[in-house]
Amino acid sequence: MPSRPQQQTARRCSLTVRAVGYMPVGGDARIKVIGVGGGGGNALNRMINSGLQGVEFWAVNTDAQALSSHSALNKVQIGTELTRGLGCGGNPELGRRAAEESEDALRKMVQGADLVFITAGMGGGTGTGAAAVVAKLSKELGILTVGVVTYPFSFEGRRRSSQASDGIEFLRSNVDSVIVIPNDRLLDVASEGTALQDAFSLADDVLRQGVQGISDIITVPGLINVDFADVKAIMSNSGTAMLGVGMATGKDRAEQAAMAATSAPLIQRSIEKATGIVYNISGGKDLTLMEVNRVSEVVTSLADPSCNIIFGAVVDDHQNYEAQLFSPAKKAVEAAVSKPAAISQPTTAAPWSRPNRAGRDFLGRSIL
Repeated sequence: MPSRPQQQTARRCSLTVRAVGYMPVGGDARIKVIGVGGGGGNALNRMINSGLQGVEFWAVNTDAQALSSHSALNKVQIGTELTRGLGCGGNPELGRRAAEESEDALRKMVQGADLVFITAGMGGGTGTGAAAVVAKLSKELGILTVGVVTYPFSFEGRRRSSQASDGIEFLRSNVDSVIVIPNDRLLDVASEGTALQDAFSLADDVLRQGVQGISDIITVPGLINVDFADVKAIMSNSGTAMLGVGMATGKDRAEQAAMAATSAPLIQRSIEKATGIVYNISGGKDLTLMEVNRVSEVVTSLADPSCNIIFGAVVDDHQNYEAQLFSPAKKAVEAAVSKPAAISQPTTAAPWSRPNRAGRDFLGRSIL
């Protein structure tokens, strides 16, 4: 029988360890979508009406009347002293100065975000001049910043196309990635009977799909998970980019979804020679390993052999009969599409196909 001192020692050494529940710290990427000017505001309205969730919408404009009727809950009127709420009259210089006048309000707008999408229609005043100022403020705060803009129709004239080209270059120097949608491409994908509003919705849907795709990649847990750091590693300082989403059903759904995602008709023809790709495959419980393999074969066959590829897979109970692929991607300059003939300049590459700020002869990273 142990002595009393031994019993006391045993009691002192007997400890009860209780499990404490794990409490995660952070982990939620905050995404803001900012529509600048009339065109950007219209795109934002359509995104809000589509029911997109998980992001914060902001409308920025010099036009007080347009802002008052906008669907976004968050609004910033810029250049109140310069423009008195009457807009910029198609003058990008006024748009830039209006944004600079309201820098404090714009800086507060982007604060706290992990990822900022800036959308605008290039060629006019507010969006063309102010979008790059918003992007610059965002980048200065260390926020991953992506621009998604439209390029004017050929019939809008040389002045608007010239202003748009200058605005895109100004924006390009202040974002991590820029996606340019030439409006002339709508003439290729829209049918004779497509309503004007529906045609513009096609362009806006590229932005919605891109935001939704990146949001889903970051926030939806998968069997093979892709986190925000993966997305940021590919998109940071990557120059011109491409977005693509493919969805299909049926026997060959994997190949069909992959081909649709890697060939976005409103932006670029393919992801050929991409040197950085993030892609995510989602499907129902019937998604098979062979389907994942077929999608991956399509993607990797188009990319550069040294491409940095980050891959994710999600099984979604609500997608029992479809396979989906999200693919923003960068493309080589050699395969870039030139400007429409009516506004082309032989010695100048199209603004949506120029190399990035590092001056490399390829478009660097991409996100697929």
